Amino acid sequence: MVCRVSTTLAPAPVPAPARTAPRRRTRVLALPEARWALVSLVAFPLALPLDLGGAPAWTYGPLYAVAYAAGGWEPALEGLRALREKTLDVDLLMIVAALGAASIGQVLDGALLIVIFATSGALEALATARTADSVRGLLDLAPTTATRVRGDREETVPTADLAVGDVLLVRPGERIGADGSVVDGAGEVDQANITGESVPVLKRPGDDVFAGTLNGTGALRVRVERDPADSVIARIVTLVEEASRTKAPTQLFIEKIEQRYAVGVVAATLAVFGIPLAFGADLTDALLRAMTFMIVASPCAVVLATMPPLLSAIANAGRHGVLVKSAVAMERLGEIDAAALDKTGTLTEGTPEVTAVRPLPGSGLDEDALLALAAAAEHPSEHPLARAIVAAARARGLNIASAQDFTATPGHGVTATVDGHEVRVGRAQTPEGAETTVQVTRDGTPVGTLALTDRLRVDAAGATAALTALTGTAPTLLTGDNAAAAARVATATGITDVRADLLPEDKVEAVRERERAGRKVLFVGDGVNDAPALAAAHTGVAMGRAGSDLALETADAVVVRDELAAVPAVVALSRRARRLVLQNLVIAGTFITVLVLWDLIGHLPLPLGVAGHEGSTVLVGLNGLRLLRESAWRRE
Repeated sequence: MVCRVSTTLAPAPVPAPARTAPRRRTRVLALPEARWALVSLVAFPLALPLDLGGAPAWTYGPLYAVAYAAGGWEPALEGLRALREKTLDVDLLMIVAALGAASIGQVLDGALLIVIFATSGALEALATARTADSVRGLLDLAPTTATRVRGDREETVPTADLAVGDVLLVRPGERIGADGSVVDGAGEVDQANITGESVPVLKRPGDDVFAGTLNGTGALRVRVERDPADSVIARIVTLVEEASRTKAPTQLFIEKIEQRYAVGVVAATLAVFGIPLAFGADLTDALLRAMTFMIVASPCAVVLATMPPLLSAIANAGRHGVLVKSAVAMERLGEIDAAALDKTGTLTEGTPEVTAVRPLPGSGLDEDALLALAAAAEHPSEHPLARAIVAAARARGLNIASAQDFTATPGHGVTATVDGHEVRVGRAQTPEGAETTVQVTRDGTPVGTLALTDRLRVDAAGATAALTALTGTAPTLLTGDNAAAAARVATATGITDVRADLLPEDKVEAVRERERAGRKVLFVGDGVNDAPALAAAHTGVAMGRAGSDLALETADAVVVRDELAAVPAVVALSRRARRLVLQNLVIAGTFITVLVLWDLIGHLPLPLGVAGHEGSTVLVGLNGLRLLRESAWRRE
């Protein structure tokens, strides 16, 4: 049976390229951590006004108890498990400090500490679940069934049952079921989710195709050349999972010293209680001094030294269209000292535009007439290049005539009758370059050409310059597109390190190469093919408007408004937040040191100890909130 290249006799509805996986998102309240944190978070603000307003203890006491129990049981359990493994972490210390505060009447302090920890744990659990959702959803890009051809017989089989050597029939609008090569037919395949190319690529016999890419026009016969379990799309899933596992554990600054701090405070508290008791001190006095020590040495102010600046920075970034997913991600943004950028959808807008209209001498057409003629022929087509040509004509306010007898032939273009003339628009047979050239013929005679390129973002050059200033080195361009297209964008943005024709694993290797050289790399991308690099980089930022689900979930931050200039701005904001964190740690450390020495050397009255402890907590909290001001966000 011979496979014939199909032609379209009318404007056939071709499914729009589905570049993202269907969403299968874990609901927030499906997570037990989120449910317990919500209970604690609701109980605390209900109790707080009653407590501060002087209401009877029986009105707010049960609410505080709910906040303690709901938010504290899980970190307490984790702390006890760690203790069983002969380690001591801040989780357990926080619970002990909260219970110690409650035991001497400072119930509010302990409840606040519990709420902070419970909320932080819920956010971390949600981020982990959403990433797992998106990795699973990526597999939906590859079809579950394919049409296998054996002799004159066609059969629909699960893609998992395909074997190397099988021949598949891929009709227009269908996704390709396995990695392989074209053996018959021609068609334009949208493979943006794999290579990031902005326009569909013409595939002829001998060309490679990838599972999960969309055949837009023309029927293809594809010989399977790789086991479906080892397809490029499957390897992307593996790369994301491996990168997420091997990435160094992310911790806030204070968490890096939590073991030493926790052990030190517990040992010191026991000493403050036991030593005076051993020398005959009164039990009540020794216990009171020890509890005072526990309160003033507790890490409330230290926790608030870290969180308010980072959370304020997150809120400020959110107001300016950048979603930073956690305090850890905000801290890591400020650590980067190198940047790598994707091309299509990141430095460019990911859609073609007409950049030149070139009528041929003797055609009798000017630029507007040539563009209007091409737009009339292309108007019924759903091809991305056709949409760009029609959009360019409309932008010039040109009248687009109606076309009859429209046909589209894969690999050759479209033909239509416009004002009594047969008009054909198709790609010119030119070497691969930075622009796509289409030729327009009228009644068999060439009358001109149109040049189309992927539109560069208006802020691309400024953003790359700002990243260069922040990191001290120019960004690297990593793209799956061809070298000529990459060179055009690199020249326009001042990038000199250009790596083109990359598959997803090549991008990961490029990022890891810089990481092995001691750099902390920021990677900015948008597509499924960028997700492994986003996961492997020290920090990943996804462009949000056209970004795939996997890229958005894998990245540490998302530029919701699609403004590339926001990337260096949020990096600079993170660095300001890190400076405020250090300031706060100095303030908190000074207060703790003074109060602890006072309690050990002299006699620190409990009310004064609590006042000093609360004062330092309020001070560092207010200092951190400075980043909520509009002036804290500065475009670089």
